[in-house]
Amino acid sequence: MNKAELTNAVADKTGLTKKDSDAVITAVFEVIEGALASGDKVQLVGFGSFEVKHREARVGRNPKTRESINIAATNSPVFKPGKALKESVNK
Repeated sequence: MNKAELTNAVADKTGLTKKDSDAVITAVFEVIEGALASGDKVQLVGFGSFEVKHREARVGRNPKTRESINIAATNSPVFKPGKALKESVNK
């Protein structure tokens, strides 16, 4: 499902227009993105949580040349599904 399909599904389920549904979905994504950028964790009970994990710098290898390369430290957003979401998917 892409964003357009999600927008259509939300519009059908809520009775909102597609334009309003798109605005709501975009706003939710922007709020989650902003919270993660500021270092906050976003928890949606029953659905899951979004947080930022720090990955330390490490040495990797180029598989083609076997040359060592330095991989910089990064922060990556991660999603952990909640119990209710796991159960609904594993029916």
